[in-house]
Amino acid sequence: MTNPCIICVAITGSLPTKDNNPAVPITIAEQVESTQQAFEAGATIAHCHVRDDDGKPTSDPDRFGVLKEGIEKHCPGMIVQLSTGGRSGAGDARGKMLPLSPDMASLSVGSNNFPTRVYENPPDLVDWLASEMVTHGVKPEIEAFDLSHIFQAAAMHKDGRITATPYVQFVMGVKNAMPVDRDVFDYYIHTVKRLFGDDTPWCAAGIGPNQIVVNEWAISSGGHARTGLEDNVRLDKDRLAPSNAALVQRAVDLCAKYDRPVATWQQARDILGLRQPA
Repeated sequence: MTNPCIICVAITGSLPTKDNNPAVPITIAEQVESTQQAFEAGATIAHCHVRDDDGKPTSDPDRFGVLKEGIEKHCPGMIVQLSTGGRSGAGDARGKMLPLSPDMASLSVGSNNFPTRVYENPPDLVDWLASEMVTHGVKPEIEAFDLSHIFQAAAMHKDGRITATPYVQFVMGVKNAMPVDRDVFDYYIHTVKRLFGDDTPWCAAGIGPNQIVVNEWAISSGGHARTGLEDNVRLDKDRLAPSNAALVQRAVDLCAKYDRPVATWQQARDILGLRQPA
C-alpha cells in the first residue's frame, strides 16, 4: 500500500492514573511534553482530555484552552482533537470547549454499555454537540462503539446535522460493548464505504491488550490507527509502556511492515479535509 497512515495518539483519557502507569501524563505540562514526544515519533492527531487539580477528568474549557495552546506551540501543524466524552462532564458541559475551534472533536452519536455504567448519549445532546461543531468549524470524529452508530452518523450527514464527511473511528474491546472481532471489523469497513464512499478515511481503536491487534488490522486494511495511554498502559503483559511515544512507535513499525508511509501532519490534514495552519 502507498496511502499514508494517520496515527492518532490518545494521550491521557479520563481513567488511567499514575498508579496504573507512572508515564500517564496528568498535568497540562506533562500532557504537552508527552504529546510532543508522540508527535516526533509520528503521531499527527492528539486526542485530548484534561484533568483537574486532583487528577480527575473535567470538561473545563479553560484547561482545554491551555492544553490546545501548548500543543499548537510545541507541535506545530499537529491536529488537535478535543474530547466531548461523557466521563468528563454531563449535558452541555461536554461541549463547552467547542468554541475554542479545535481542528476536530470526538462525537459519540448513540448510547451503549460501558464496564460499569451506561454511556449515555441522548439524541438532543448529540444534536446540540453536532450543531456546535458546525457553528465553530470543528470536524467530528464519530466514535462508533456499535454498528448502529455508523448508520446514525450517515443519517446525520444526509440531513445536514453533520456537514463534512465524518471520520468514523471503530472502538473495539470496551467491556460490555463491541468486542474485538475480525468479521465485525471487516463489516464496519464495508459499511463505511457503502454509506460514505470507497475513499472515505476511517480509523480504529482497540482497548487494552487489543490495542496492538486492532492497530494491525487497521493499518493492514488501509485505515488509520489510534494508540496511546488512554486506551492501553502496557507494551505487553510483562511491561508497562514507558511513554505515549513508545506506543506510537509500535504503530509506526506496523506501517513499515505493511508498506504504509506514516502520514505527515500536512498529509493528515489533506486526507481529513482540514484547514492548514496559517
